[in-house]
Amino acid sequence: MDDGTATRTAPPLKVVVVDDHPMWRDGVRADLEADGRARVVGEAADAAAAIEVTARERPDLVLLDLNMPGLPGTVAIRRIAETLPTIRMLVLSASAAEPDVLEAVKAGASGYLLKSATGTELVEAVHRVAAGEPVFSPSLAALVLGEFRRVAAGGGDRAQDLTDRETEVLRLVAKGYTYAEIADRLVISVRTVQNHVQNILGKLQLRGRYELMRCAIRRGLDRDDD
Repeated sequence: MDDGTATRTAPPLKVVVVDDHPMWRDGVRADLEADGRARVVGEAADAAAAIEVTARERPDLVLLDLNMPGLPGTVAIRRIAETLPTIRMLVLSASAAEPDVLEAVKAGASGYLLKSATGTELVEAVHRVAAGEPVFSPSLAALVLGEFRRVAAGGGDRAQDLTDRETEVLRLVAKGYTYAEIADRLVISVRTVQNHVQNILGKLQLRGRYELMRCAIRRGLDRDDD
């Protein structure tokens, strides 16, 4: 009962929407604010303006297109990731081209959603990314995982310090399960899953779920049988 009360009274997620089409921004704003859990605190029509608005408004999440007039969206992603690393970024683009997707992720985006997504899918993706989960359109997930496997090589392995439970959580993270799904599978609370993830991040000296997935995939945990 307490958890439900806390959820209802939590302040809305602050979002900046970046797209060069005003009507598209209006539609995204309507979807996000109709849900009641998010508030659009700023808009921008290009990458340069996105950097300025984000620095001024300090949102929880920036939702942005890649292909806009002027600088590419990946420039804004990289700049924001460098200067304001706690802000999550989710790409919403019409492009499913591999170079666009991978460049966005490498620049610092935590998710990539195609514009064919429904309003419900968009709202859900925004909140999942804000909670630290990587989110990708289903048709892009395999592409991103494949890239992880190619680039996630080398580096020391500090995973021997993980407990059996932490290793199990790491394995499920690598498979793309949400925190809620992990909690259901392990019959523990979402809060406990979050605590395990924080412990794993600390032990492995990683900065977020993106790096966590990369580490897990390097260890082949995403290929283990359930």
